[in-house]
Amino acid sequence: MRSLAMAVGLGAAVLAAAPAFARCENVAPGQRPQNTPRQFVGQTLDDIIARGTLNIAVYEDFAPYSWLEGATPKGVDIEVGHILAEGLGVEPVFRFVQAGENLQADLMNQVWRGTVQQEPVSNVMLRVPYNSEFTCLVEQVVFTGQYAKEQIAIAYSLAAYPDAVASDTDRHDGGPVPAFFRFDTVAVENDSIADFYLTAFPGGQIGPNMRRFRAMAQGMDALAAGEVMAAMGPLAQLEFGATDGIAVHRPPLINFGLSSWTVGIAVHHSHRDLAYALDDAVVAALGDGRMAAAFAKYGLTFTPPDR
Repeated sequence: MRSLAMAVGLGAAVLAAAPAFARCENVAPGQRPQNTPRQFVGQTLDDIIARGTLNIAVYEDFAPYSWLEGATPKGVDIEVGHILAEGLGVEPVFRFVQAGENLQADLMNQVWRGTVQQEPVSNVMLRVPYNSEFTCLVEQVVFTGQYAKEQIAIAYSLAAYPDAVASDTDRHDGGPVPAFFRFDTVAVENDSIADFYLTAFPGGQIGPNMRRFRAMAQGMDALAAGEVMAAMGPLAQLEFGATDGIAVHRPPLINFGLSSWTVGIAVHHSHRDLAYALDDAVVAALGDGRMAAAFAKYGLTFTPPDR
């Protein structure tokens, strides 16, 4: 007891001596576009309700999250968009956008400024990774409505790993883990976090066995064709691309700080009432099962977000 009391006292002294910082203290945020023309700012919540439509930015050709099948929007994020619009009592209008160089560029183009072609911003953007520190850097945007958690997983050929025991557990006994790829071929999306993680594997031992593809869907096609033994990337993309003879599992990933992340929505900072209303719609859908059903519709595992 004496040693415990001394340890507590020492810890308190250290905390008392350390400077206390607010979450965003000492972070220089971006300039707020207070005088941005109205057509680049978006509409107020009252305007949206009066108009009867909610403009929603989603990424194009990004299955299973958002894509066009003919003229019909498909994907989990399309379902989420309907949930958001339903919460406001309006209809969703989806704007399929290209990914920019980074997330800051996407938010600038689609949420708070508009593109260089002077295209107007959308009322809300979906599939925005939530990071507390990042929100300090981009004050032009309200980050809210966390609706799911994504994580990195490994898909593998049952023929290539005959001793693997596929199951409903996260880790399949005998299934491949990153260390296997010192000898086995693995598909990744080029310049993705899975690519960076495997490239940085100690000694660069995995590099020669990595096969990089423009999109994860192409990597899954290569896995189905037997061109590689496994694929590593976001769980939802692996599950969506898995065919007969392919299993997906989520083994522990040592020293992988970004193996999972929460996704939510982004709204212009001047429309916080809209952000609150959309977050309420997300909370309701998480509570009554509609969010989980949106993932189940496409055969995907739903992991509740960290909120």
